[in-house]
Amino acid sequence: MVNLLDFDVEGLAAWFAQLNEKPFRARQVLRWMHRAGCDDFAQMTDVAKSLRAKLTEIAEIRGPRPMRDTTAADGTRKWLLGVDNGKNEDNAVEAVFIPEAHRGTLCVSTQVGCALDCAFCSTGKQGFNRNLTTAEIIGQLWYANRALGAVKVPGAPDEGERVISNVVLMGMGEPLANFDAVVSALRLMLDDHGYGLSRRRVTVSTAGIVPAMDRLRETVPVALAVSLHAPDDALRDRLVPLNKKYPLKDLMAACRRYLENAPRDFITFEYVMLAGINDSDAHAHALLRLVRDVPSKFNLIPFNPFPGSGFHRSRPERVRRFQELLLDAGRIATVRKTRGDDIDAACGQLAGQVRDRSRRVVVMPPESSRRPAGAAIS
Repeated sequence: MVNLLDFDVEGLAAWFAQLNEKPFRARQVLRWMHRAGCDDFAQMTDVAKSLRAKLTEIAEIRGPRPMRDTTAADGTRKWLLGVDNGKNEDNAVEAVFIPEAHRGTLCVSTQVGCALDCAFCSTGKQGFNRNLTTAEIIGQLWYANRALGAVKVPGAPDEGERVISNVVLMGMGEPLANFDAVVSALRLMLDDHGYGLSRRRVTVSTAGIVPAMDRLRETVPVALAVSLHAPDDALRDRLVPLNKKYPLKDLMAACRRYLENAPRDFITFEYVMLAGINDSDAHAHALLRLVRDVPSKFNLIPFNPFPGSGFHRSRPERVRRFQELLLDAGRIATVRKTRGDDIDAACGQLAGQVRDRSRRVVVMPPESSRRPAGAAIS
């Protein structure tokens, strides 16, 4: 059985052409799948009965299987979704919905685990299992819409705000290491027959795979967030091992190129605040020098602890001081509000109930050699 969630817009049209069906039939089915969250061809009332019967014989609409559904005290909702028939938690991914006053953001995973092994991220602890398919990526949005009651019958008038207004590919995995499937999913998110989101409301986060950043710029240039976390190569090599392959000079050049086609006129730099590691005044000044010719904003992220990480969250006063230095230099700098940490749904915590398979040993300066978390460097 062919899973129709695996097709982007062009792919579904081509598959329908093989069935000797007209392109508009593909668009009809696409709207039923993604706008209405429909998984039953018999319910697609404006599709010809003969086509519905044919599809029932050869195709299916199969989303991920829910294994766990948890809601945090702040309303953040996390789903553990099985991608191998929902039987094995080691092959499950997590998606998180974050409700806010004027928007609802869905955080989507792109891989089972992650191979990049960033030192401060619990997802990397489970190691890398496999890439997700297009159906498994877009299926998270498809499933979340159904679970949140955000589906509607095609042809019905749009009313009110979308429940899911923004999508961020910031869940488990490195999106640009699964390029083709991610691009197909992005096209479905943006297409008017799919989810109809604007490029400004869909964000891909990357640790900095430079060639893939250039490909994304030419293919589907959505908003871009770069996981930076350090202002120099020596520290970033330890925190983000990918930096050894694509050092900061190359990464900054790729960011400048990306802005030529980007829907926003800035790059978002994500920066996890680690006490005594990357949060001093000197680090802030070095960060400003690094991005001096890259239009950007900073998203300062409080570290979310997990067992065996070896890191500690920067104190609030240290985060505020770091933010002030960036603001005083004329940069936009926000502190991400921690959401869903009571259900392990916060940034860097997505790993499911899985064991540590990375066997990584983090080597950082001994505690006695670190500056106190609130200390400033003059």
